[in-house]
Amino acid sequence: MTYASLSQVKAALRLTDSVDDSMLTLALSSADEAINAYCGRTFGTAAADSTRTYAAGKPDVVEVDDLSSITTVEFSSNGTDWTTTTSYQAEPLNSFTDGLTWPTTRLRATTSTFSWPVNMGIQTVRVTGKFAFGSTPSSVTQAAVMQSSRFFARLSTPLGVTMGEFGAVRLLSRVDPDVEVLLQPYRRLRAAI
Repeated sequence: MTYASLSQVKAALRLTDSVDDSMLTLALSSADEAINAYCGRTFGTAAADSTRTYAAGKPDVVEVDDLSSITTVEFSSNGTDWTTTTSYQAEPLNSFTDGLTWPTTRLRATTSTFSWPVNMGIQTVRVTGKFAFGSTPSSVTQAAVMQSSRFFARLSTPLGVTMGEFGAVRLLSRVDPDVEVLLQPYRRLRAAI
């Protein structure tokens, strides 16, 4: 699944034939990868549950990958003997914050008698669920259209220079500034433990 459709990119580029469809499809895939790398997450929905393990950096909170739904949460002090727990709350508490919808990104221990086992170097928390952001935000779709259009147009300027209204213009070697504006709220920065 790509964040934008081939027809959306063709409409943005005002293309009506199928001559360049294979290169446009490649540009779409490349744009998705660039968006994932820039944001530090993937968007869309997961078809099935999967299981991932995490090392708890603190006894009260464990950071997890984006989760649209949680099936089970387990903990282990040694990384081999697992116990299921319900003594956690998924955060952020509101899935709608700052005008945007968010997936679960951390699990907080909720009772005074329970904490996540912190054992450096050993993954002590195991989560089963749908690891995905949820639906793809329209800003991400727009960013995919813009970035894939840019990648496709770049094929016409192999040296990274094009002629503009005021002469030669050097193309940027970073994320397009408008794409950056669209994606900035979704950028996930993780702190080192």
